[in-house]
Amino acid sequence: MAGPLHFEAPSALDYFATLVADDASLPLVEAAVAIAQDEFPELDTQSVLAELDALADRLRRRIPADAVPLQKLRWLNRFFFHELGFAGNVNDYYDPSNSYLHRVLATRRGIPITLAVIYIELATQVGLTARGVSFPGHFLVKLKMSQGEVVIDPFTGQSLSREELDELLAPYKRSRGLTGEFDAPLGLFLQSALPRDVIARMLRNLKEIHRSAEDWPRLLAVLNRLVLLLPQAWEERRDRGLTYAELGLNSAAVGDLADYLEHASDAQDRQAISARLAELRQQGTPRLH
Repeated sequence: MAGPLHFEAPSALDYFATLVADDASLPLVEAAVAIAQDEFPELDTQSVLAELDALADRLRRRIPADAVPLQKLRWLNRFFFHELGFAGNVNDYYDPSNSYLHRVLATRRGIPITLAVIYIELATQVGLTARGVSFPGHFLVKLKMSQGEVVIDPFTGQSLSREELDELLAPYKRSRGLTGEFDAPLGLFLQSALPRDVIARMLRNLKEIHRSAEDWPRLLAVLNRLVLLLPQAWEERRDRGLTYAELGLNSAAVGDLADYLEHASDAQDRQAISARLAELRQQGTPRLH
């Protein structure tokens, strides 16, 4: 007679892997919420999604049935920025909590990208066409109106003019020599960000925070997600290898760094990474005592 069946709950990383497996069906908000499960293992993503649905429902009930997109946008902005009080966390911009959607929902404070994800979800649920924009240095939201596009800064709630966008972009263009005859048109920087790119940008924000703090265990958790999300981004594999090395996990480090060297054949840091790999191989796997 067969014994009882045991069903094991998928790990947080397995769950994330199923969410980001396919571009066509990648659920942006659910994947964004799931990022926090490394820090909050008990987090119930479905309850966070239900909380967002409830906010959208509150907003929907206020908007007249015959409202045109521009009127809906005004209702949305009033609700999101004034009534709910969402705003940029200017006092503690680099707090990791700003990257966790459920914490942003609770505190009403975040960074541009997390505020944008919530704003876009509410906009979409009330029938507006809203997309994220991976603008250099500052994530934005664009909304399609009958008279053209409106670009919103989710950090301040401001609607940005073409001149203001050009001004925001100027330092980036100068730093990359994209001025004068090599000038790049503004439209190039206002393209819609794909869900996978939004999640990658959220994770890279956390990656930078943990790397600056030299918090290797938390950095490793973020890099595990980035490697899953972007399997062809070999620099994430390299960074995970270097993080493994910091944690004394030499054989895992060797695997990732060898993968990086095999695939990133024209990388500028090949020599430095080859030297680090040789060093790790020489050290071998530490014995347990």
